[in-house]
Amino acid sequence: MATITVSNVRKSFGDVHAVRDVSFEVFPGEVFGLLGPNGAGKTTTIRMMLDIFRPDSGQVAVFGGALTEEKKNRIGYMPEERGLYKDLKLEPTLLYLATLKGVAESVARERLETWLERFDLVDFRKKKVQDLSKGMQQKAQIIATLLHDPDLLIVDELFAGLDPVNTRLVKSIIEQLREQGKTIVMSTHQMYQVEALCNRIVLIHRGRTVLYGEVDDIKRDFAGNSLLIEGHGDFTNLPGVLEARQHNGTWNLTLEPGHDSQDVLRALMNQDGVKLERFEIAEPSLEDIFVTVVQKEEAEDA
Repeated sequence: MATITVSNVRKSFGDVHAVRDVSFEVFPGEVFGLLGPNGAGKTTTIRMMLDIFRPDSGQVAVFGGALTEEKKNRIGYMPEERGLYKDLKLEPTLLYLATLKGVAESVARERLETWLERFDLVDFRKKKVQDLSKGMQQKAQIIATLLHDPDLLIVDELFAGLDPVNTRLVKSIIEQLREQGKTIVMSTHQMYQVEALCNRIVLIHRGRTVLYGEVDDIKRDFAGNSLLIEGHGDFTNLPGVLEARQHNGTWNLTLEPGHDSQDVLRALMNQDGVKLERFEIAEPSLEDIFVTVVQKEEAEDA
């Protein structure tokens, strides 16, 4: 049974259609990517999942039905706008938030000790939240999200403010939670993190589901839309190329919908001064796919 089922939900605020038609399912034991550009309707969709907003039409089911107070205690939510009390000390703040989720204080204290050690925050437990660095505050927010041992995690920009060491730590924690059968919904603009962690994704644009499915299947469907080129010459402003990026001497070209590698190759062969040393079809990154789909939708809407 799906942990979350979102079926054709719509939500408007006056004349603003924040969500027009969004559908997807999320299952236990997976990390699911909820993606979209700014203003796409992601936050509104999350708030409908959490029963903060009621959809104008469509349905949301969590743990098999309507969201009750008991079910809310099984959810850990980390919004992009952080929610810790900045003028209070770290330890009592985290304990208080855990008790709000129905955890006995003695149990919360025992769990908190483990998490503080794991995130290297033991020496800062008596510090006010506002006196912690941005990275430490992010780690504290993650602890607050996990301390009541939720079955469903919904996290927005999980890795913001974390250095590479702590990013790796948090990724290992997410993997462990997945192995335990937890459900994780991750909303982020960091496509490489989505690529590393997520089983499946939904891409929302202008309030509609425009891409949904297994990450590997989606990448296969878009194979041929990305090229790797090395050589000498001008590889920018080629016909049929949506974006051209250079990294360590290699050009990555993202093709517009309806164009293929042969179009680009012919254009290069007709240019003076071009010498190709490498020309191959690359597996597109999720970032490439994201840009391609969003720009295609915007062009069609225009």
